[in-house]
Amino acid sequence: MTRFLLLTVAFFFTTVTMAQSTIKGVVIDAEFNSPLPGTNVVEKGTTNGVSTDYNGNFTLTTKASSGEIAISYVGYSTIILSFNGDTDLGNIVITPDNSLDEIVIVGTGVIDLAEGRNTPVAVSTIKAREIQNKIGTQDVTMTLVNTPSVYVAGQSGGFGDSRINIRGFDQTNVGYLLNGQPINGMEDGKMYWSNWSGINDIASAIQIQRGLGASKLAISSVGGTTNFVTKTTDKKEGGYVYAGIANDNYIKNTAQYSTGKNEKGWGASFMLSHWQGDGYNEGNFAAGETYFLSVGYTPNKTHNFNFLLTGAPQYHDQNFTKSISDYLEHGRKYNNNWGTYRGQYQTERRNFYHKPVANLNWDFNINDNTNLSTVLYASWGRGGATGDRGNRIRTAEGKRIDYDAIHAFNNSVADGAGGYFAAGGGYITRSSMNLHSWYGMVSNLETKLGERVTLNVGVDLRTYYGEHFRIVENFHGLTSWQENIRLRDQNDSHQPYGTFGTYKNVITTEDLSANPWAVLFHDFKEEDKIAYSNDERISYGGVFGQIEYTGDKFSTFFQGAASNQWHQRFDHYQYADETLLNGTSPQWTGTSLPSAITDGVDSEKVDNFGFNVKAGVNYVINDQHNVFFNTGYYSRQPFHDTIYLNFTNQLNPLTQNETIFGLEAGYSFKSQYFLTNVNLYRTAWTDRVGTTSDFENNIVTYTQQEGLDQIHTGVEVDFAAYLTPQLKVKGFTSIGDWVYDGETFTTVSDEDQNILSTETEDIDGGKVGDAAQFTAGLGFDYKVCKSFSIDADWRTYDNLYANVGGIKENLKLPSYDLVDAGVSYKMLLGKEKDKSLNIRFNMNNVFDEVYLSDLSTANVVEPGDETYKGINISNRGYFGLGRTWNMSLRYNF
Repeated sequence: MTRFLLLTVAFFFTTVTMAQSTIKGVVIDAEFNSPLPGTNVVEKGTTNGVSTDYNGNFTLTTKASSGEIAISYVGYSTIILSFNGDTDLGNIVITPDNSLDEIVIVGTGVIDLAEGRNTPVAVSTIKAREIQNKIGTQDVTMTLVNTPSVYVAGQSGGFGDSRINIRGFDQTNVGYLLNGQPINGMEDGKMYWSNWSGINDIASAIQIQRGLGASKLAISSVGGTTNFVTKTTDKKEGGYVYAGIANDNYIKNTAQYSTGKNEKGWGASFMLSHWQGDGYNEGNFAAGETYFLSVGYTPNKTHNFNFLLTGAPQYHDQNFTKSISDYLEHGRKYNNNWGTYRGQYQTERRNFYHKPVANLNWDFNINDNTNLSTVLYASWGRGGATGDRGNRIRTAEGKRIDYDAIHAFNNSVADGAGGYFAAGGGYITRSSMNLHSWYGMVSNLETKLGERVTLNVGVDLRTYYGEHFRIVENFHGLTSWQENIRLRDQNDSHQPYGTFGTYKNVITTEDLSANPWAVLFHDFKEEDKIAYSNDERISYGGVFGQIEYTGDKFSTFFQGAASNQWHQRFDHYQYADETLLNGTSPQWTGTSLPSAITDGVDSEKVDNFGFNVKAGVNYVINDQHNVFFNTGYYSRQPFHDTIYLNFTNQLNPLTQNETIFGLEAGYSFKSQYFLTNVNLYRTAWTDRVGTTSDFENNIVTYTQQEGLDQIHTGVEVDFAAYLTPQLKVKGFTSIGDWVYDGETFTTVSDEDQNILSTETEDIDGGKVGDAAQFTAGLGFDYKVCKSFSIDADWRTYDNLYANVGGIKENLKLPSYDLVDAGVSYKMLLGKEKDKSLNIRFNMNNVFDEVYLSDLSTANVVEPGDETYKGINISNRGYFGLGRTWNMSLRYNF
């Protein structure tokens, strides 16, 4: 009997053991073809489950020998897979369920994502789900605030007027790419986020590479590189509709639909969105649209084509920096750029722009070892910004513009003929226009030279033509407007502005409202342009290459890029043609100008050469530990606006390439439930020269300031912990020491470069401003149940200094803390898992922190001065936004 019982028990346990199976696999994120840690893998019908580790791997011992497993992740479609016995499922690709599903990333060879290289960089990636959940009514820059060494300021200026600093470098020193095409301004390297408000709607991901980055192009990436990867054409049919509301009467509506790919390889996706709101501050009303069209064609496995057209026409009324004393008197939302006429709102400061962007991507898989990726792109920017010209009248208390009084005065002007400094006077709203046409191509060939060596080579070609002028936007009761300018001789550098009797006299009766749609196809006539009119042509040609070796433990790469730029300026306004300079010419009136003036005067052509080189090594210690080291050297050409002095055709004889030398090292640790990255960096920015010119006592002088060298060093730490399958905790800390180095040398010389005077100023150790040098953050994402989740983020900012030039003693702003929070609810509709209703609520600055986000002056406190938190109230800048909220509904089908 005892033997029988023992045999029975043994048979029972053997049967149980034999009934179990071991299931293995790797969960891959479809958006970037990268592992997805923290994914839940559960045996269906049981509570038996595991989570994937940092590399997306999982091993699950099942209770049954056959059955199904469910693979799920917050914000992604759940997939069900069958198993029968021990099974290795290999790579399992899952896709986000609240974005355009099954995204195809095209142009992978020219979109420089960090995952495309084995040697790491300091990088943070924000994917579509987080962008859609947390962005709300904010600028796209706010998607990056929960990453190390990132600071966003200027939000109080209005919709789209924020600016971003990375490792203490402003936007002109950070490279921005859209699907592989550079989008920094060709003239000055600046970014105007209002032109890119639609990125929130069409981005599949945003990746910020701090420091040297992975980009192979010769771009202005002193502080880092940010890649915006847009949605392309979906593989399957579906779409969504979206409705959102927020504080200050903000509303937004969006509709998107995709046909899916048909049997012949064709597919299309399109989206249309409209938004509008009053703005957080007074007089910050804004409105805009986003349109998006993507057409894909995959004729076979060798070729893939995708055409994309997108744009975000918008207008937004602007607020400018003010003294702290003004805010204390009138409130933190004070804006004096607006008023009313007969009770109706009007603004003096409106930015309006329409920038359609088109690109054609071609991916060519030549063979198993070689592929070619090419993007052809174009953009056509049209728009400008309004402002005052003439005799502005403010209300009695000086708080706003008195448009009723302005109209009354303009109606008193004889025949309604106003003019700038003319006898009639008067007031108009003018528009400073900025038009451009930009065409380019980036192409990259990637080939494997063996099992462990990969070579990339490519070209980067761009040409840009810009037009800058002013026109009348609103006559305010006048019937015409007259401008009169005394011209100068470009060929005689001793001739200062307007020294001989040749005049350009314009009388215009034409106006154009500040509307981003109206401006797109408008024909601007030269005789209607006022104040100035000049164009420029900037062309660019570059080559780049990278070779990378990848071993089991060790990998290394070397990158190089070289480019040449060509510049020329065309001035239609302030110069007279040589045929007009023989004696004193009469003034011209009316609306028809002599061709000698309207044809313009061309500047001297300028070309300059630049290059960069980068190299790095990576060593995998074991499955959990990894270290890397990168270094790079840049010789960066000066911007167009630096080459030509003071918005004239006059060349700056003292411009030279700037030098950037960077070092960075990193360490990463990863386990099944925890990962962290530690990055160290040092960036030296030298050979910086600022030059202005002047004319006095018949002498042309140049004032050159050199030695504005900066040294940026720091450490960055970020981590993510998967405490349970439902709870993810993340955080970051960045500590920077960004200072000016040495002394500035100011030299005044004549046009023959004879030195007239010199002055030396010690700025060594002076703090670089406009970004917090210490930041830290902590956040969590908790899935309460299958349909409901909550999240929150806390950030603190310290060691923030005023945004002023190189000075020894900069002004430190008070530190501050911010908390953002949100909740998400997903309701499945019917049996179709693709149909759902997503509800999202966000609250930013939950505790309504009052803080100074940035200052543009550094006035110290003198005896008797009034202060605010220790700061002289005469300083100018912005308060940050107070508590805001937004709520959205999204129906996926």
